[in-house]
Amino acid sequence: MLAFGLLLPCCALAQQQVTVRLPSSQSAKPVDGRMLFLLSTNDTPEPRMQINDTPKSQIVFGVTVDGLKPGVSVTIDNTAAGYPYARLSDVPPGDYTVQAVLNVYETFHRADGATVKLAPDRGEGQHWNLAPGNLYSTPVKMKIGPGAPPISISLDKVIGAITPEPDTAWVKHLTIQSALLTKFWGRPMFLSAIVLLPQGWAEHPSAHYPEMVFEGHFPDGVPDFRTTPPDPNLKPDYSDRFHLAGYNRIQQEDAYKEFQQWTSSGFPRFLVIQIQHANPFYDDSYAVNSANVGPYGDAIETELMPAVEQKFRGIGQGWARFLYGGSTGGWESIAVQMFYPDHYNGAFIACPDPVDFHAYSTVDLYNQPNMFWLQGANKRVEQPSMHDYLGHTLITVRDNIAYEAALGDHGRSGEQYDIWQAVYSPVGPDGYPRPIFDKATGTIDQTTAAYWHDHYDLNAILQRDWSTLGPKLQGKLHLYVGSDDTYFLNDAVYLMEDFLKTTGTPGHGVPYDGEVKYGPRAEHCWNGDPTLPNAYSRLHYNTMYVPQIMQRIAATAPKDADMSWKY
Repeated sequence: MLAFGLLLPCCALAQQQVTVRLPSSQSAKPVDGRMLFLLSTNDTPEPRMQINDTPKSQIVFGVTVDGLKPGVSVTIDNTAAGYPYARLSDVPPGDYTVQAVLNVYETFHRADGATVKLAPDRGEGQHWNLAPGNLYSTPVKMKIGPGAPPISISLDKVIGAITPEPDTAWVKHLTIQSALLTKFWGRPMFLSAIVLLPQGWAEHPSAHYPEMVFEGHFPDGVPDFRTTPPDPNLKPDYSDRFHLAGYNRIQQEDAYKEFQQWTSSGFPRFLVIQIQHANPFYDDSYAVNSANVGPYGDAIETELMPAVEQKFRGIGQGWARFLYGGSTGGWESIAVQMFYPDHYNGAFIACPDPVDFHAYSTVDLYNQPNMFWLQGANKRVEQPSMHDYLGHTLITVRDNIAYEAALGDHGRSGEQYDIWQAVYSPVGPDGYPRPIFDKATGTIDQTTAAYWHDHYDLNAILQRDWSTLGPKLQGKLHLYVGSDDTYFLNDAVYLMEDFLKTTGTPGHGVPYDGEVKYGPRAEHCWNGDPTLPNAYSRLHYNTMYVPQIMQRIAATAPKDADMSWKY
């Protein structure tokens, strides 16, 4: 077995026993799930809040449990998948704060005949360390090393329910049960929308509004909209991502400015719609139909959007609908515009997840044999997965996969590479997503890669279908990405731009008539504003594209278009 992570020459836990017990008081019946054993060199916060894919991550080991009975213990040993240490015996001797978490699985009997065990979203956006109903232990100090006593942990706590965000005068919530997703997953499944209402919505009951769908990860509110001035007593924090002190205050200041702009007399009136579509694999579905995740694209377009439009008086016509978002939301914006081209009148696509799998981050899925290494004549070079603004590698692909492997097998980590695999892959023989590569060796499965190419490689689809798709997308695609994107997402945009530049030339159909722009030296997730650093421009999604959108509406709206929103 090829080990994951960093291998250090020590054997601290070679003879030390670690067991985690499921108390009878916490469960009346056997449970399935992923048992995670966590160790931290920091006292606070809890170890479960310190596991991530950055250099600051603490230590996690994971094993899958099936039918764990109350009162029975699970042994954590060198067979557990670990990150950043490959094996439990690699952990250096010392004093640690330790904790255990059981990410509880549910059995789904899907309409395609597959029976799978996965962690359902429970309103938290698919985060194992916050998911209501998950079991965990009280953190305790333990000594790790030769001669240290056995470690015995009891899962004595349950993560409580999440209090839903209340409606306000400006922000409303809508939840529907999706018939399509309920049929696919074999149990009730829901979609939700968070809707930001325009100034005058209540006072103009006959008005109908254009719709701006703000794509992205699981939203739990509208944090970039604040109706009161910044809290004068707010203790300033520090943003490691943006290297800024007091970033929390900057966020509050900009959110209040958005409210002031939103309610000003000359600002256009429209609905901002954020979608909650967390699922058993991830915090969102990527807003497309998928063999493993289900018909989320059709469910959003034919069930949720009509419900939102009916309740909140959206115009509900393609000329008055637009998409924008960054990262995952960037990929979703262009994918939804492409897969439902008549439903939307433009997509503003920031730092999208790979839109061409020749540049799947740093890997060419079609021409490289291995995810982890670039093979040379006499050496192999480890592939980076993330870097900082100075070009320093923060995590390699190999270690990124080790991180996900510790959190869950069968693609059940709830993390980035696993959701790409779940969305893009066909169903495997075991009912779980067919792996795109071997997580132990990094070897890429070219059969699966070919499936990805035909179904979800957006640049390949544009090239294949431009003769029919191009006329429906003309003037609708606007791409923005930093030239130093943290996850190398600019590489795939370069490839898409190369194709888009050919459109409109002899033999290449209509011109795309959009734009592709790059932010010099900008990291993830630059969204097209050349006047501000990304730390600020990312707070302006709901306002920054409005001039272009209004121009597009003026140029394309039908003569009898509903303009009741112009008051």
